[in-house]
Amino acid sequence: MTRSALISGASRGIGLGIAKHLARQGYSLTITARDVDRLRAVAEELRADGAAEVVVAAADMSDEEGVARVLGAHTDRFATMSALILNAGVGTAGPLAESSMRRFDKTMEVNVRAPIQLIQGALPLLRAGARENPGRGAKVIALSSITGVYAEAGLAVYGAAKAALISLLATLNAEESGNGVTATAIAPAYVDTEMSAWIHDQVPPDQMLAVNDIVEMVDALLRLSVRAVVPTIVMSRAGTDGYRA
Repeated sequence: MTRSALISGASRGIGLGIAKHLARQGYSLTITARDVDRLRAVAEELRADGAAEVVVAAADMSDEEGVARVLGAHTDRFATMSALILNAGVGTAGPLAESSMRRFDKTMEVNVRAPIQLIQGALPLLRAGARENPGRGAKVIALSSITGVYAEAGLAVYGAAKAALISLLATLNAEESGNGVTATAIAPAYVDTEMSAWIHDQVPPDQMLAVNDIVEMVDALLRLSVRAVVPTIVMSRAGTDGYRA
């Protein structure tokens, strides 16, 4: 049985951690991010880690045609998809009263529209992957945020986008879990990646979740049987009240 996964935002941070973990398990991977040179270097690492095959498809997730190219790159090489990992995202911070619509549009394009487009395009392959592995089915896993569950001042636009992602995956379960395609939104607090560097003066890296914490959660979800549906997982940081990023 061929196991393949498409991972967005795969060149760094959480996406790279997931990609390397799946490579060590012998998955074939389609990886995407904006920087093609960085992606090619990552592809060599993944092949060395044990990936059966690595397809590189550089794209900006705010570009509808770029997202379509990523889907086409996977479809051209693989007949099925075992897992769709929706990790690419952008963040915006600041009071709602001062938020620009341009930043709003970019946030929604990357964090909501691109996942919808990827899910729509991947569904035929995911259904085929579920038929190929009826015990476990096929999985869609999206990186949301704890701010999509618990509102936080200064993160209104980002939180709204991540809440939409949680709702999207819940609806996907309602429509597709009977076909063997199940979905989970992981909603973590701050994770120690480059994306969280802006808040280091308030939340030091050693107080953030580790990338491997997210990777381990993804691994557990991929091992669940097709009978189990886990719509949302909230991961908070130790030492907090559990309701903040």
